[in-house]
Amino acid sequence: MIDGLKLKQLRTIPDERGRLMEMLRCDDELFQKFGQVYMTTTYPQVIKAWHYHKLQYDSFVGIKGMVKLVCYDARENSKTKGEINEFFVGEHNHVLIQIPPMVYHGWKCISESEAWVINIVSEAYNYKNPDEFRLPFDTPEIPYDWSIKMG
Repeated sequence: MIDGLKLKQLRTIPDERGRLMEMLRCDDELFQKFGQVYMTTTYPQVIKAWHYHKLQYDSFVGIKGMVKLVCYDARENSKTKGEINEFFVGEHNHVLIQIPPMVYHGWKCISESEAWVINIVSEAYNYKNPDEFRLPFDTPEIPYDWSIKMG
């Protein structure tokens, strides 16, 4: 696994009224600090990639649909430089994936319906100076093929 990347298996508590799923608590080992929480959606087969942050930790939880979340370590001094990790996240696999600063990440919606993802970030979004650095999804700088792996 990419150095600094963390995975937390989430627990859903159902009862006759519905269900509850805790995502991140301030007393969790992987909690950094609170910046903001937002929800984003992705339509089927759409790819949202690649980007990284210099300061921000992202903590993603898929709540509806499914995404293939991919991380790439391009950090020069990392012991896992060049490593790629794939995670299948969403309603069929309730996990929180925490991505440290400087690690490229993105996802593809692999469900037949729109996927909903919650992100709990360590920094508030700075509209005047965003901590966001992007590459196109098909950049040759990241050795990753987003097509489905058949067979």
